[in-house]
Amino acid sequence: MANIIDYVKWRGDLSLSESEFNEIDSLILNRFSYFPLDSLIKGNEVVTIKELSKRFEKEDKNSLKILWKDDSDLFPEIGKSKRFGEMIAVENVTKTEKKLEEQFSAVTLILPDNTIYVSFRGTDNTLIGWKEDFNMSFKSHIKSQIDAKNYLEDIATKYPNKKIRIGGHSKGGNLAVYAAVFANSEVKNRIISVYNNDGPGFHEDITNTEDYKKAIQKVITYIPQDSIFGMLLNHEEKFIIVQSTQKGVMEHDVYSWQVIGKKFVVLKEVTNGSKFIDKTIKNWLNNLDLHTREQVIDIVFEIINSTEATTLKDLKASLMKNAKTILSAYSRIEIEDKKMIMTTITAFFSILKENVKEEYNNKGVNSD
Repeated sequence: MANIIDYVKWRGDLSLSESEFNEIDSLILNRFSYFPLDSLIKGNEVVTIKELSKRFEKEDKNSLKILWKDDSDLFPEIGKSKRFGEMIAVENVTKTEKKLEEQFSAVTLILPDNTIYVSFRGTDNTLIGWKEDFNMSFKSHIKSQIDAKNYLEDIATKYPNKKIRIGGHSKGGNLAVYAAVFANSEVKNRIISVYNNDGPGFHEDITNTEDYKKAIQKVITYIPQDSIFGMLLNHEEKFIIVQSTQKGVMEHDVYSWQVIGKKFVVLKEVTNGSKFIDKTIKNWLNNLDLHTREQVIDIVFEIINSTEATTLKDLKASLMKNAKTILSAYSRIEIEDKKMIMTTITAFFSILKENVKEEYNNKGVNSD
């Protein structure tokens, strides 16, 4: 079996003029936005992937924010390849704002086929980023979505004669779709396609709009067979089911997605496990009004923030100490808030139990 690193080794010597842009190229450029570009790009410089890759190899890897270990293998491969090496990175932007509860990052690639590719990063390891993800469960038009739309329009203005591709992985896929939906008409007309790699959907106040219904025709969503993240909220676009070598939540890892030639290894449908989890989460959310969702999420993150950790790595580094701090903070919150949290948790397990029972009964019927 092969993944995106193998793809670059196989086909990296083929330029876009020899083999046109495809879905695997898109996923690689989505992953590129997760690389530690802030440490490698100097100000507003315009620089090739080849040059950035050279800088990366010279750096002390322990001092860089490498979010996934396989990034250290992919970056050098694309840098030395004919296909990706001469692509030019511009307008790298990263924002993490605690008060606004926003984590946003994007970079644009100028491709040799006279197009640009706008790549939106998904959630990194910051707690702010995870808080913003949870905010999506009760809120539309979050700050990073609005910034994604503004970023796309700004890039389009700076490169007025180029067609546009947009993409992202996880939350980045959601941002890519949002930007395409709400960009001005001039930008929309220049969009070739939008790639959503296992990114969540939207609330009905967005999916019911005419802007969404028109823009979604250019969107392709890729999800692994046990997808959890990519099944969340509402989707109206077509899905392509990609085979992953991982299981469960770890299938979100794009390095586990299987590739053959210039296409993904495709399956007919998601697994029963994915359908079950999707049904359970959606039933649970449907039983919680938006205000309750917001309150519970705010309380939980307020408790976590008592540790003064800013990233998941910080939480893990002092696990015992942080666990004590969290328990202490929980003990001090209002009784009504505790009841709300417990009621929410109880509701989830009640729905989970009912769905397990229904699945069991269905299997019993089907086996007769």
